[in-house]
Amino acid sequence: MTSFLTHRARVQDVRLPLHRRHSALRTCLTCFAPYGLRATYHHLTLSAAIPRRLEADPDALVRAVEELHGARMLWLARAEEYAAQRRAEKRAGRRAAANPRPWWLRSWWEGPNRAWYDTPFRHPPLRLPAYVRRQNAILDGADLPGCPACGDEGPPVSNSTGHGWVELCRGCAWVLAPCPCGQRHPVVPETPFNWNGIWRRAHMSDDGTPNPHWPAV
Repeated sequence: MTSFLTHRARVQDVRLPLHRRHSALRTCLTCFAPYGLRATYHHLTLSAAIPRRLEADPDALVRAVEELHGARMLWLARAEEYAAQRRAEKRAGRRAAANPRPWWLRSWWEGPNRAWYDTPFRHPPLRLPAYVRRQNAILDGADLPGCPACGDEGPPVSNSTGHGWVELCRGCAWVLAPCPCGQRHPVVPETPFNWNGIWRRAHMSDDGTPNPHWPAV
């Protein structure tokens, strides 16, 4: 399997057709996607202003992959520190990993960010490097205000599970208080979507701004 850096170079290669550069960006997301593949791609379409027609702004692909690359470098540095820490703990006879596990090792099904997989439009508004810095700081013991994911300090939103309630961050749908049953529950999207529509950027206009008519169109 080719590396993230190989596909990053392909995204940047202006000699390649735009559809190949766009596909290379997707491959980069299969290697690293802090919000999950679909939600991270959706985030990048907004933060890098990727237009519905790539020909209108080819440089948007470069902006997107560079934001992703910056976040990945921060993650790699912290992941290497964690790996060295675990090797030292194992040599000292402490084989059980600390709980909770580092943010990049969380299961999407059991993690508090489940909503980003069920409804990819509800990810944090933070740029990816800012999100990674925030998660690394929390892992290192920082007591940050607001939602652990996005920092929103507004009141939570209550969602019914049919037999209980979960409290979600108003800004990004991070689970602040799980269902009393102890199980994680899917989050029903407020806006119907399909991956093909996200991939083709139906939610964006040709000028790189959000489509004001989406999802009605």
